[in-house]
Amino acid sequence: MEQIYTIPVNEAFDTDWEKAECGCPFCLLYNKLQDDEIEIILGASMMEPDIRIKTNEQGFCSRHYSIMLGRRRMLGMGLMLESHLAEVKKRLDGPVVFGNKRQAAIDSLSELEGDCYVCGRISRNLNAMIATAVYLWESDPDFAPKFKRSPYFCLPHYRAMLDYASKKMGKKIFPDFYRDAYEVEKKYIDSLSEDVSWYCKKFDYRYDDEPWYNSKDSVPRAVKFLSGDLKNE
Repeated sequence: MEQIYTIPVNEAFDTDWEKAECGCPFCLLYNKLQDDEIEIILGASMMEPDIRIKTNEQGFCSRHYSIMLGRRRMLGMGLMLESHLAEVKKRLDGPVVFGNKRQAAIDSLSELEGDCYVCGRISRNLNAMIATAVYLWESDPDFAPKFKRSPYFCLPHYRAMLDYASKKMGKKIFPDFYRDAYEVEKKYIDSLSEDVSWYCKKFDYRYDDEPWYNSKDSVPRAVKFLSGDLKNE
């Protein structure tokens, strides 16, 4: 029986089954989580004290600042930045130049630079969805065919999925899961490698009269496979 927490995962794998151009199902889930988090941050939740405390402390990465600016909710951004800047001013801590306090101030700024409220939220929720996909493969016979018909898993999510499964699955069942995941990945990377190679050959005059086949978009597809197909707007 389908549970509420399994619905988004099943929907992502269903979408990939129907539309192979969607690519990695976990990238679909990431982008949905990202859209939801940005809308929450720029919406009414921005004024909720518990959320404001966290965004004041953590701030955002440059990528998510850029996405939020693209949504053009400038008043919301302004209110959020007003209180975040106040937190940053505390961390600057004036002209401290002596002893451990100086290093503490520098370390505090380093922590802020590497933190992002949205990234943290997405990471926690996506990890739970990866765990759910592994659970569904193991427990739901209707899920395995969808899993095996995935177009591919981007390399970062493939690694994260196998890492989780290797730690949580029994030693007897993990090899079967690994085989299913590997077969999806191997099939795609073989095809992708051929397309990229053919794309490069097409710049040799000897191949001028040859068709492009499926290689014209092979370079951006390779980037999506290697790094993830994550929205930047």
